[in-house]
Amino acid sequence: MTVRVSLIAPAMNAALREARFDDAGPVELPPTGLDPLCLAAGVRVVGSPSGRCRATAEALGLSDAYEVEPALAGCAMGRWRGRRLDELTAEEPESVTRWLSDPGAAPHGGESLRELRARVAEWMEGLQGLEGLESGTWWAVAEPDVIRTAVAHALGAPEEVFWRLDVRPLSRTTLSGRAGRWNLLFDGRIS
Repeated sequence: MTVRVSLIAPAMNAALREARFDDAGPVELPPTGLDPLCLAAGVRVVGSPSGRCRATAEALGLSDAYEVEPALAGCAMGRWRGRRLDELTAEEPESVTRWLSDPGAAPHGGESLRELRARVAEWMEGLQGLEGLESGTWWAVAEPDVIRTAVAHALGAPEEVFWRLDVRPLSRTTLSGRAGRWNLLFDGRIS
């Protein structure tokens, strides 16, 4: 069976705007709000346990179907959680440089980008092995770093590509896969 996963990025919030390693604070919806998405029969809705992903799912009318999927949590940032990137760059330039240049580095004591990719890849490949689903279609409200990781994995891109992918708030990226091979469909914004 072919699996289709539409990855939806959360709405903007102060933490995203400030490049802060946190998911706190209310999401900022477009002035006109969001039109609820219509769920087709059999579509599974999963997402990050983060507050901004849950709030985005609610704004899209998906909260009744939303199931928390721990594999879609943003990268665990250890002692950097709640801190802004510009502050950290001023205080710990060597640590930030190592984190930005080495996918296996975790100077913050949390999860490395390599570990994040392994976690997300395991979840993606697990979707292709599920039997007995009514549909192979999933909607996943996920943090931008998870979406970048999923796209890099789907394309078989090197780890360094992570930093070259831009995921905008309220964008949708769809991956379809079968037998360990994934394809990318550019969907664009959902607002």
